[in-house]
Amino acid sequence: MKFIDSMRLSVKAGRGGNGCMSFLRERFRPNGGPDGGNGGRGGSIIFEATTNLQTLADLEYQRHIKGSDGSHGKGSARNGAMGEDTVVLVPCGTIIYDALTNEGLADLVEPGDRFVAARGGRGGRGNRYFSSSARKAPRFCENGDLGEEAELRLELKLIADVGLVGLPNVGKSSILAAISNAQPKIANYPFTTLSPNLGVLTTGYERIVIADIPGLIEGAHMNKGLGIQFLRHIARSRLLIHVLSLECRDFDLLIEELETVRNEMRSFDPDLDTRPYFVAANKLDELEEPEELLDKLSRHFGSAGISFCAVSALT
Repeated sequence: MKFIDSMRLSVKAGRGGNGCMSFLRERFRPNGGPDGGNGGRGGSIIFEATTNLQTLADLEYQRHIKGSDGSHGKGSARNGAMGEDTVVLVPCGTIIYDALTNEGLADLVEPGDRFVAARGGRGGRGNRYFSSSARKAPRFCENGDLGEEAELRLELKLIADVGLVGLPNVGKSSILAAISNAQPKIANYPFTTLSPNLGVLTTGYERIVIADIPGLIEGAHMNKGLGIQFLRHIARSRLLIHVLSLECRDFDLLIEELETVRNEMRSFDPDLDTRPYFVAANKLDELEEPEELLDKLSRHFGSAGISFCAVSALT
């Protein structure tokens, strides 16, 4: 499925039904008085978070969402039916902004979270409502109100406990596939991962969601490579795992690669720099005598208080 994590759309709630002007006419009550019913309320536009979606792709061809109108009132004091609310399902982690002011309107995090983006118009009152002792036969009624309209921007921030970050082709997707139920595309060339992948690791009664985002390169904040827009998907992560590739076999280069990724993260959101993280050196199987390099890495990160481990997603 195509991965879409940001879009703009317009919503328009349904109009309220018109009130009815009617008078009771029966065989023995030729002047029975006003009996026009009220119009029904228009349908509202409601966004609801669900765990059944991981992308905004379902809305790609629904850029203009309109609610249903309320029915008009009728004679015999019959009120019009209310317009049915339109419920738009979005992935958990969807943030809704006013597209014109950029004001944040809602952050739908938990399943079932709802936000009324546009309320349906009020139904017009029938002439029965305006009857009084001074005005026994009103010959007017109200039209229904228009529904609310809004221009919205939706932005998805995936909800993951752990985020995997690193340069392209360091094996993030392989690690995700090895420890979770995810089946990301894996190949030996840069930028195999073109959109975030989610995996779930179950340990006992605990469920840990892990996000693998496309690789970062130096200058990603200037839109080099795939850019840094995917970093929003680790903004909610409680822990980050920086993945390095031991394939290069060079201590200084590995440290430089780590700093490249850290700098790109700072450029996107300084808050990510304060997020707890540890370093996983992948592709241990590529080294015939790894002891010296691993010892240098372990001492380097240990002196900085950073947890470090060497792994092989392949073996």
